[in-house]
This record gives sequence, structure tokens and C-alpha cells, in this order.
Amino acid sequence: MEYKDFVTADERDIEQYIVRPERDIPETELVKGSYSRLLSTRNVTVSFLTMKANSVFEIHTHENEQCMVVVRGFCDEIIDGKIYRVSAGDVIYLPAGIPHGAFILEEDCIAIDIFSPVRSDYMAKYIQQNPGGKIIFQ
Repeated sequence: MEYKDFVTADERDIEQYIVRPERDIPETELVKGSYSRLLSTRNVTVSFLTMKANSVFEIHTHENEQCMVVVRGFCDEIIDGKIYRVSAGDVIYLPAGIPHGAFILEEDCIAIDIFSPVRSDYMAKYIQQNPGGKIIFQ
């Protein structure tokens, strides 16, 4: 394989495969103090999440598997009744149905959540809060 054997994608091609969340996806408030730029395909939802300092993500469960990558900051994640300090670079795996939540302390926590199957409840919030907003990759 050689670089010269390929053509450079044009803007129409790029829109089919690439998104820039900060530019292309409006924020959706998931819970008080937590805002996300949501992207869905047929099989997964990706949440580019900001959890604000001094906020709480209440204990909850869902039918989706979840992997959370902490990008910046930290939070104290509650998983099945125990507190885990997670920081930038950590990855959390949450099986479907496990009770979890988080305390976000003195600084914002920036994370990327990946859910399978699609988080239909999050996508419903996206549609409600962003009427006419484009649902990326569906």
C-alpha cells in the first residue's frame, strides 16, 4: 500500500465519516450539571460529556453496556455501592444493569462514554432539547 495510490476525501466524503463534536453537535443536558454532545450510529451512542464541578450524577441503571474514558479531571464514581476515584486516562467498564453514579468534586470532569446498544433515552433528550438538530450517523 502506498499513499499516492489514494485520493484525498472531499468535504462531502468527510461528512459521511467524520464529525467534529465541538462544532457539529449541540449540547444536551443529561442531568443537572452534566452536558453532552451526543452521537449515535445504529448500534452505539457516544457521549462527549462534561460533568461540572460540585455536581452529582445520581445512582441509576440502564440496559446498556457502558465504557467511560476520563479525558480530563476526575470524579468519584460509585459502582455497585463502592466509590472509585477515576482520573484522566482511566477507563471504566459498566455492565448493563449495574447501579452507578458519580460525585464530581472541585473540578469539571470531561469524559467520553460509549454505550451499546443505543441510548434511546439520551437521543430522546437530544431531540427534545435540539429541535431540528441533525442526528449524526443514523
